Amino acid sequence: MSAIPVSKIPTIPMSRIGLLLPALAMLATAACNPNPPPADAAALSASLAPAPLVAAASGEADDLLARGEYITRTSGCNDCHTPGFAESGGQTPQQQWLVGAPVGWHGPWGTTYPANLRLKVQEMDEAAWLKYSAELHTRPPMPDFAIRAMTENDRLAIYRFIRSLGPAGEAAPAYLPPGTTPPPPYVQWVLPPAPQAAAAG
Repeated sequence: MSAIPVSKIPTIPMSRIGLLLPALAMLATAACNPNPPPADAAALSASLAPAPLVAAASGEADDLLARGEYITRTSGCNDCHTPGFAESGGQTPQQQWLVGAPVGWHGPWGTTYPANLRLKVQEMDEAAWLKYSAELHTRPPMPDFAIRAMTENDRLAIYRFIRSLGPAGEAAPAYLPPGTTPPPPYVQWVLPPAPQAAAAG
């Protein structure tokens, strides 16, 4: 085996050697230590946590908000709870949605007013809202049966969307009992007689 001429051996500048020495010392120390300190499991786990999970959770939250906006816009919520929504052909700016209305709905049940939902949801957390909406029984013309028939996820989507709008406006006027004439504006409901039970044959 022939010797390598000295002239062919690569040289390492002294400045590079100064940078390499600390790293070599650390490697040598680690190799000689029979009991290296245990790794910090929590820190290691945190460093290996998949970042896409955070993005996925954020995406799911955005999807729920979009779902709530869609249900609110297409299920008639704005027809009563947003002033001027029907008159504008559904073009009322979203910042003005669901603040309630001063127009009363007058019928045999008394006079009801569309609630300010943006204030209503401020009174409840998600769990309270889900229970409230699942058991909702109120007066006409509110179609409470439609809310009760919704899935829990859809009712949660509505809550998240309304909460995202923030509080605005004032509370709706108080309910008036039957026999009390409300101040205008109000809509008078004249209902047909209740259907008679079929005679037993």
